[in-house]
Amino acid sequence: MAGEREGGRDLPFLREVKRDLTVAREECVRRGLLHTTKWLSELLLCVRDVPLDEPLPCCPSLQEVLGEELDHYNLAKSYFDLKEYDRCSYFTKHSTTSLGRFLHLYSTYLSGEKKKNDDIVDTLVANEQHKGGYLKVLHTELSKMYNLTQNPCRDDGGGGDGSGGTMDAWLLWVYGVVLKRLDLTQQAVEVLSEAVHQQPLHWGAWLELAALITDREMLGTLKLPDHWMRRLFLAHTYLELQLNDEALEIYTSLQDAGLANSTYIMAQVAITHHNQRDVDQAVTIFKELEAVDPYRLDNLDTYSNLLYVKEMRVELSYLAHRVVQVDKYRVETCCVIGNYYSLRSQHEKAVQYFQRALRLNPHYLAAWTLMGHEYMEMKNTNAAIQCYRQAIEVNRRDYRAWYGLGQTYEILKLPAYCLYYFKQAQKLRPNDSRMLVALGESYEKLEKTEEAKKCFLKAHSVGDIEGIALLRLAKLYSRLAEGDRAAVLFERYLQETEEVGPSEDRGQAYLFLANHCLQKNLFDLAYEYAQKCTLFPETRESAKTMLREIANRRQHSDQNTDDCGSVLVSRARPRPLGGDRSNNSRLPPLSLTYTP
Repeated sequence: MAGEREGGRDLPFLREVKRDLTVAREECVRRGLLHTTKWLSELLLCVRDVPLDEPLPCCPSLQEVLGEELDHYNLAKSYFDLKEYDRCSYFTKHSTTSLGRFLHLYSTYLSGEKKKNDDIVDTLVANEQHKGGYLKVLHTELSKMYNLTQNPCRDDGGGGDGSGGTMDAWLLWVYGVVLKRLDLTQQAVEVLSEAVHQQPLHWGAWLELAALITDREMLGTLKLPDHWMRRLFLAHTYLELQLNDEALEIYTSLQDAGLANSTYIMAQVAITHHNQRDVDQAVTIFKELEAVDPYRLDNLDTYSNLLYVKEMRVELSYLAHRVVQVDKYRVETCCVIGNYYSLRSQHEKAVQYFQRALRLNPHYLAAWTLMGHEYMEMKNTNAAIQCYRQAIEVNRRDYRAWYGLGQTYEILKLPAYCLYYFKQAQKLRPNDSRMLVALGESYEKLEKTEEAKKCFLKAHSVGDIEGIALLRLAKLYSRLAEGDRAAVLFERYLQETEEVGPSEDRGQAYLFLANHCLQKNLFDLAYEYAQKCTLFPETRESAKTMLREIANRRQHSDQNTDDCGSVLVSRARPRPLGGDRSNNSRLPPLSLTYTP
């Protein structure tokens, strides 16, 4: 973005953005692409004060584009705006212009989707419905048009329906959506890539393409247009692939170039911080968004998740009341209210609102995963499994659904199934210690101890979020009767969790160390650890028994020493934990470096 700058903004870049958005917004309005129109309009507002050195470009008039079909278009478009899709499709059936054909095919698709959603009785089987005849009809018609567009020499002149050689970027997008819905993924990627090459400003096409990207390698193989929209697509896809640092770098550069006031980019940055578990920063950005646009509902489901995690009951209650006043029939509203009831442990009510969200949009990913969590709280594992599976059907990159399935099968005591699902979650979040610890526990249950050790070590090396990786590894070594290694790990665990405060796990760690030192006749250390055990209710009685045993063995050892004429063992007061103790040197060192 090198070039002329004013007030820190990249003016050449912003001028290009303003010119492009002005034309693209009008094209989307004519086609009834409401979400992309809204997205482009919000971005256009950020560059409203950018000075241009030439007049804004404008689209050809509808009269020039449609000719004699103008009246039919105006009538059909009015039906489309009122969601009377069948009527719109009927009155554009014989259209020969590209705009008319688009309205006909797109309204046919939306009609089929609406009827399918209206026929859903049980949300838990929403995505198991048959694909629908309307998709097959559309696929037949669109594939014929696509083939003629790709091979115009095959047109024998019988294209009286106006389909021959007229497949522009907008029609390619409709074709790509149909292919995606029919699970023809490879074809869909090719067609959508063509669509964004022809019209790089159609954000809806970029989003459909992003949903088909499975990993970074696949993203690298795509041939994308050299256009500024490509950066927004890459940032969005990086975020979907949990490559949060890369996404944040692109969004920050766009903000620095002059798009700092974009509410879309602000929300994406907040989601990035949410994924990085930087909860406080994410909450701060969402509060800034609320001040800029108090009636904005987009992404507030993510905001409610953050408030839920932070247990900010008052703020979540306020958010729930606010979104209801704005629009009680938005999926984000239902999700916010569902989280509100979940935080109050009213799980049945939470499920009702997540189900309501799915009635509004069966492809709403957050509702599926959150409803799965609620069923887990209600001990309804069968329903939880169904919800998580539906979430994966919507988006196979949702690590929460894979992780939830692993936890569900863990409750059902099926470690082999757990291993598979935790592996999938870990692939999506390779540096998330929670996935690694869960994977390690599954390996341990399957008696694959070497793999379990590697998982626990890596979980510790990448930054143990829950602070339990060392504890799990220490317990594993203890179970394998490798006491010296377990002792070092328990000691390290106690050092790293010293500021956490009392917990049952710390008590168990002290108890193990007391036993281990007693076996090694390290009476001072054993006494010290046993004393620490008395601070925990779970280990207090065991500690008292051990203290008596230490006293007896000490006495016996002293008597033996006296009989041999040796110097009495020192009974100095035990030194506090954390100091430089020579006794620690008696515990063998253990490398905590992860090696794959």
